[in-house]
Amino acid sequence: MSKHHADKETPIATSFDDLGLSEAVLKAVADQGYEQPSPIQAASIPPLLEGHDLLGQAQTGTGKTAAFVLPLLTAIDVKKKHPQLLILAPTRELAIQVAEACQQYAKHMKGLNVLPIYGGQSYTIQLKQLARGVQVVVGTPGRVMDHMRRKTLSLDGLRALVLDEADEMLRMGFIDDVKWVLEQSPPERQIALFSATMPKEVKKVADRHLNDPVHIKIASKTVTAANISQRYWVVRGTHKLDAITRILESEETDGVIVFVRTKNATTELADKLSARGFRSEALNGDIVQANREKIVDRLKKGKLDILIATDVAARGLDVERISHVINFDVPHDTESYIHRIGRTGRAGRDGKAILFVAPREKRMLSSIERATRQTIEPMELPTVADINKNRLERFKAKVANAVQSEDLSLFSQLITEMQRDQELSAEQIAAAAMLLAQGDTPLMLDEKELKATRAFDGEQDKGGRSRFDDRPVPRADKPAPRRKATPLTNFPDMEMTRFKLDVGSRNSVKPGNIVGAIANEAELESKYIGEIEIRDDYSTVDLPADMPKGILAILKKARVAGRPLAISVYEGAPAGASGGRGKPTDSKSAPPKRKSYNSKKREAFRGTKDKSKKGKSDYATKKQKQRKAKQPKS
Repeated sequence: MSKHHADKETPIATSFDDLGLSEAVLKAVADQGYEQPSPIQAASIPPLLEGHDLLGQAQTGTGKTAAFVLPLLTAIDVKKKHPQLLILAPTRELAIQVAEACQQYAKHMKGLNVLPIYGGQSYTIQLKQLARGVQVVVGTPGRVMDHMRRKTLSLDGLRALVLDEADEMLRMGFIDDVKWVLEQSPPERQIALFSATMPKEVKKVADRHLNDPVHIKIASKTVTAANISQRYWVVRGTHKLDAITRILESEETDGVIVFVRTKNATTELADKLSARGFRSEALNGDIVQANREKIVDRLKKGKLDILIATDVAARGLDVERISHVINFDVPHDTESYIHRIGRTGRAGRDGKAILFVAPREKRMLSSIERATRQTIEPMELPTVADINKNRLERFKAKVANAVQSEDLSLFSQLITEMQRDQELSAEQIAAAAMLLAQGDTPLMLDEKELKATRAFDGEQDKGGRSRFDDRPVPRADKPAPRRKATPLTNFPDMEMTRFKLDVGSRNSVKPGNIVGAIANEAELESKYIGEIEIRDDYSTVDLPADMPKGILAILKKARVAGRPLAISVYEGAPAGASGGRGKPTDSKSAPPKRKSYNSKKREAFRGTKDKSKKGKSDYATKKQKQRKAKQPKS
């Protein structure tokens, strides 16, 4: 007989602090941007913390992973280096996803190790990790069973076992493997079984192996307005900041709410969009009520166009002019998604919802479609040509509107005088006036930006940042960096500028640290970051010359190794300046320049199509000749 039953009417804890989780886990929860537990989390965490077995019925995307990971991590003894928590998942992808969630939530639990084990991965990797000692194992039933039979995985010290998506394991034919693992586990272990549905075979497993379980059943909300069109964009080569900029430039928007996961992300994105000319403001839980009311009032009156908000901060927000909701970050669960897009399509108006989703987040996309019972259509990003077309149309509309509504008599008189006195045609005067009217922001994107954007679209992200050379920088004397930036091999027409950063090897800075800071703060992909040289007291980096001033302002405040980058244009060292430890550089005795990670990356990209490129370094030419010499003759 189950102890109690929870459904969607069960009171929900308003804070994770109320649930009894450890301080380390709570800190990790805050880092992830969670502000309020979902229904499945609020209902599951207390009984699991108390040691009860649990039978949970909840759809994928309701936040159930955190519902069992958070309390069961809290109970782990990190001093003991044997498996204490085993999580079985039906697929390799889900096993990896759950393992990553465990690592994120255990980030402040020093000494805790998590290992995903699944078919298709080398046994050597898994055996090394198991021998080193892990407290949490996440795996597919077949591979877990295999390790147990090989005696490389022992469950003797197991505290808890989780069956995630049990109905899927049944559907995929793993239920016998699951039963075998359960029978080999210690009888006193705690069990949590989660399943979206409850087929008879899964119910039999629960009845046989769970001890007087608490039964939790959460019904997902499935109501989304029919007047809200939903689209998604798969995050690939183009950074999300560039993507949202293109969307805002090309869509016919009124008010826009952009949802992100964390408070810090609201302010960072608001600053970056403001630097690009959009009227944007952050809304998060740290903003006092008086300021919140002012921000919302400005949004209602059209004095503010874009609101960047967290889920909790936007609850209860009712602004009729919201035409678009953009999910910049994928929500934690499907109900959050439904709440988010409910901010648009108000008062009978049509609304649009756009979801940014990384390839690894496709499971959540599927969960959202199931929960909303609607198909979310894929979308293509607007091209630069589309943006230019829209800019022209908007500009012409502004001019036409001014002709209709403004008193132009003074300007008409000026045109007449200029035609008479300076022998200019009305077309010339009008064109010059339009040129002046565009201000600091060019009406049309120039060809450099067009080429850069095509490059973004033409090369998809392979699923991770480049491997940076993070070896310690040699302390030997070396010549001062060149003043002139080195062109990028992939984009030779892109003008580059060399910048100086106020961090160096004395601050234990590595190239990867610098690339990470620039990529994260400026939303600039690593392939657009050129040569990096690290000196004792400073470093240099080559970046695109036409970066917006707002991006440089952001980078000035960015921090690496606890110090601000304080980025500035590199003016170069005077003749006779010291390098390395401060001794005069002798070109004859100086050691050969250590290749930075970008030198290696450029050589890797150099193919036969690059042989004729001008400006190639002597070093690269030499290496290319060496490679040719090593090639077998046909």
